[in-house]
Amino acid sequence: MDFTGKIYHRLLKALLAQDFKFQPFAVFMQTPAPRAIILRHDVDRLPGNALKTARLEHDLGTPASYYFRAVPESWDETIIQKIAGLGHEIGYHYENLSACKGGSARAWEDFQANLAKLRDLAPVTTICMHGSPLSRYDNRDLWQHYDYHDLGIIGEPYFDVDYSRVFYMTDTGRRWDGGRVSVRDKVGGPRNDGKKDKKVRGLEGVKQWPSFHSTFDIIEAVEAGRFPDKVMMTVHPQRWMDDPFQWTKELVLQNVKNVVKRVLISRAKTQSRKG
Repeated sequence: MDFTGKIYHRLLKALLAQDFKFQPFAVFMQTPAPRAIILRHDVDRLPGNALKTARLEHDLGTPASYYFRAVPESWDETIIQKIAGLGHEIGYHYENLSACKGGSARAWEDFQANLAKLRDLAPVTTICMHGSPLSRYDNRDLWQHYDYHDLGIIGEPYFDVDYSRVFYMTDTGRRWDGGRVSVRDKVGGPRNDGKKDKKVRGLEGVKQWPSFHSTFDIIEAVEAGRFPDKVMMTVHPQRWMDDPFQWTKELVLQNVKNVVKRVLISRAKTQSRKG
């Protein structure tokens, strides 16, 4: 079975065996290694799973970045501090425009307040957008009006990484090729040009990257030496579990979400054509 803790452990061991260096996002932003893995964890819910993942990574020596939402299903201050204590980076998984129904001024105030609360628990120098697929608002649009750099933030993955040079992969949709069921977890070409009002672009014109469906496909490519040198790998810890009941529950829940997302994406495309 894919998406178990055992398979995740195998993936990390395979990458270590090929001499990849694991770098939290903030470290990569400052001193990127020639062969780097940026483990990005979006803690949307079940923070207890995130702690299990963090402990596994600590034992293996693979530091990662953990992004927490300011909602009860993600925000657990004890767990945040424990993960920081294991040597991992803590970041803010922001969704302020969605939470504030599109009000940019209120969203900016909300962003600053939540960032300050998180910084009371651990150092925070990077942030990452939460997709909020059921919302009409794209949380990245907040930066058309404000600049996160003013608050000492050095990086946001959707703006500050050149994805023509860094391979991006995500387990969105409970698969590694889930672009058709991803509403906003998509990346484009160079974004580190300081233009906050620039729309997120697709990968048209960018060098062709490989495609993987399962974690087994990734492990096979890594062991065969066919894996890119610089990779940002987004892992949602709530998807990875060994308990058969919880594993099945997450599988069913994700399949339902994928159907809903396909409908949302189809509607958005229809409205775009009409517009």
